[in-house]
Amino acid sequence: MIIIRLDRVLADRKMRLNDLAAQVGISNVNLSYLKTGKVKAVRFSTLNAICKVLRCQPGDILEYAEDEADKIAETNGDESQMD
Repeated sequence: MIIIRLDRVLADRKMRLNDLAAQVGISNVNLSYLKTGKVKAVRFSTLNAICKVLRCQPGDILEYAEDEADKIAETNGDESQMD
């Protein structure tokens, strides 16, 4: 599973979500959905703009963590369940 760490980067930069949304050129609502992990995808152009404004790397915002389904599949030797 991918964990969004945008809130942490914003806090480190002492920047508000509204300010980032204005500088990136996307709505507060869409950026809020991204921040809370309520999105299934993010465009590279959006990620690029966020990283440019925040002067960070994509890995500062996105983090991979194994979820329970992945762990169970690995334990059972069945990778067909993983996307």
